[in-house]
Amino acid sequence: MKYLDEYRDPEVARRYVEAIRRAVTRPWTLMEVCGGQTHAIVRHGLDRLLPQEVTLLHGPGCPVCVTPIGQIDQAVYLAGLPEVILCSFGDMLRVPGSGTDLLGARAAGGDVRVVYSPLDALTLARAHPERQVVFFAVGFETTAPANALAVALARRQGVKNFSLLVSHVLVPPALEALLSSPRNRVQGFLAAGHVCTIMGYREYQPLACRYRVPIVVTGFEPLDLLQGILMCLHQLEEGRFEVENQYSRSVSAAGNLQARELLEEIFEVVPRRWRGLGEIPGSGLGLRAGWRDFDARHRFGLVESVGEEPGECRAGEVLSGVLRPPDCPAFGTRCTPESPLGAPMVSGEGACAAYHRYRRLEEAT
Repeated sequence: MKYLDEYRDPEVARRYVEAIRRAVTRPWTLMEVCGGQTHAIVRHGLDRLLPQEVTLLHGPGCPVCVTPIGQIDQAVYLAGLPEVILCSFGDMLRVPGSGTDLLGARAAGGDVRVVYSPLDALTLARAHPERQVVFFAVGFETTAPANALAVALARRQGVKNFSLLVSHVLVPPALEALLSSPRNRVQGFLAAGHVCTIMGYREYQPLACRYRVPIVVTGFEPLDLLQGILMCLHQLEEGRFEVENQYSRSVSAAGNLQARELLEEIFEVVPRRWRGLGEIPGSGLGLRAGWRDFDARHRFGLVESVGEEPGECRAGEVLSGVLRPPDCPAFGTRCTPESPLGAPMVSGEGACAAYHRYRRLEEAT
């Protein structure tokens, strides 16, 4: 508990808020790009501590939320094959596809299993050599090294009935897509500390220079976020556009070199479709040709459909910071965690889920 107390000290938070109030001389709009940061902000009411000149928007930082419908449909299809054990993290089960979700596929008889790591799925493959075990590999750069390791171990151990349905996405191309949009309102970013723990933060520097926007690598505790906001506002007030590292206890400029080398060996950069945002060039990871034997799309001959969001779902606007979750007409009525129209309402890191969990009654009032 000492660690948590250290980063949730109310007296230190008060001093940060006072420093923010003193620093701000005009309106500024910032965006965090991490679902964990979004939930911390909403849960602890950090946005309500800030002066009215500071607006916080929530970006596409939830990996479950940005997984497109077409890839959910592929996972559902695989789950329905009698020879397949489809493994996934638990928060993917309720994400709607074009027809049903993985929970529905399991109810229809599909063998869908919740695991805590791709290595759990590899263990299943070794235990069931007569079945094909597919792991639904979603996430940002943070989760990609574990999936790369699972593939490397499968080859080393001669496990031939294991494959990945890869849906990895990359943060910097998403930031560039937001900044180049005519609807962009973001003037400064809080970058996700866990992504930068793996990748470092040098790749953000060209974005900061090109678009004249400060980017502050930030942690996940309340004091991390308040300090990151203060650092970003100081840059904006001073006319600086740099990449700064608030999360220095975990992040270095170069990141985790061993993890990056493993990613480079097994994955390559590919175009990726994002739920609600469309296709973003160079924004995904796919298995390299030399590792194609472990690619579920190649193994099962899958073709990805585009898939369309339900007409009343405003997930794309929520993920791009154009719309606050409670401003969606379906929020909390036709769209709930029990019956979601879109992924941001059902994911444990989704912005809609955060508002529904912590502020539903207030917003309704």
